[in-house]
Amino acid sequence: MTTDGRVLMKGNVAIAEAAIRAGCDAYFGYPITPQAEILERMARRMPEEGRVFVQAESEIAAISMALGAAATGARVLVSSSSPGISLMAEAMSYLAGDELPLVLVNVMRGGPGLGSIGPSQADYFQATKGHGHGDYRIPVLAPGSIPEATELVPLAFEIAERYRTPVFVLADGIMGQAMEAITPAYRMPPRTEAPWAVTGARDRAPRVVKSLHLLPEDLERHNLHLAAKAAEISRHEVRWEADGTEGAELVVVAYGTAARVARSAVEQVRADGLRVGLFRPITLWPFPSAELRQATANAAGVLVVEMSLGQMVEDVRLALEGRLPVAFHGRTGGMVPSPAEVAGEIRSLARATRVAADAAWGADPTGLIELQDEADVVTDEQGADPDPLSLVEEGAWWLHEHAGVAR
Repeated sequence: MTTDGRVLMKGNVAIAEAAIRAGCDAYFGYPITPQAEILERMARRMPEEGRVFVQAESEIAAISMALGAAATGARVLVSSSSPGISLMAEAMSYLAGDELPLVLVNVMRGGPGLGSIGPSQADYFQATKGHGHGDYRIPVLAPGSIPEATELVPLAFEIAERYRTPVFVLADGIMGQAMEAITPAYRMPPRTEAPWAVTGARDRAPRVVKSLHLLPEDLERHNLHLAAKAAEISRHEVRWEADGTEGAELVVVAYGTAARVARSAVEQVRADGLRVGLFRPITLWPFPSAELRQATANAAGVLVVEMSLGQMVEDVRLALEGRLPVAFHGRTGGMVPSPAEVAGEIRSLARATRVAADAAWGADPTGLIELQDEADVVTDEQGADPDPLSLVEEGAWWLHEHAGVAR
């Protein structure tokens, strides 16, 4: 413990302790790197608290046991890492169809397949698009630091119980394995009534928890109910952080560990005089689309940074609806972008957008962005620029190499 009362904790340990302090009744898991310390912490602490801890024989067994516990109204946590999360997809679909509250922590690692044990953000699609089969969406919370992770775990339980839904907490290998000083400020959400829970039918009518609806009309009615619930979550549970986006000429969008890297890069380029903001989604679903549009209202371009080959960038482009160019920078396979390389991408985007906005380019500056070949740019602009090579160096080549910026 530090002199100011902070405690140095590993991310996985902090997440586990936050769940215990939030009133977790039962934990089910299976060892896998890089989230194994969550299971280890729960193995020691849950019996100390007189609560349920089960190391199951597999990830499928763990999530299936968790489903049964959640059906009784218990506050349940499950954790795993990417390959193990894939094994849990079928049961997660059942949990969503059954409308059972549960928190699932994914400490992401590199893939596909067994991949590596290095950090990754390549499970974004899996988490935000439903995870399992069928028509459903579940909330996804992405902490940007270990202290924030300890705040989002009780919030995840709260949202799960408020809406009767599973909730993802999406971290990565760095956040799970890193150590950070935190000020313990644990919170236990108040318990809510669970009139649907199956706790034994003595002195009351039986209750049924199920996801099976054999009549198409019944299943459609149920799916429309789930969709209405998802819409309500979208109205009330969007969370984000914006830093310096008002008046920014460029906005960097990132989440989790990538956002910490991006923040360092943004600070570097601000020191050079660039007006750059940082937008960090905290809920990956529901995605803060309207808030991102507002944060980029005066921007000339957006750079998305991820520890993947590009997944959240699709939601960013959908949110911005082609209103301004969106560039992407990512590393994969367990590699992490450095602040220096992200800063370089920001400077390149700044040069490119300034070239595109220059009045000498004519009444349609976005024409530059539409051009796919830098040779075409040089040919078209020879009359306006006696040294077309400088044009290529100052933006057109970059736009060609990052063609996604125009989409």
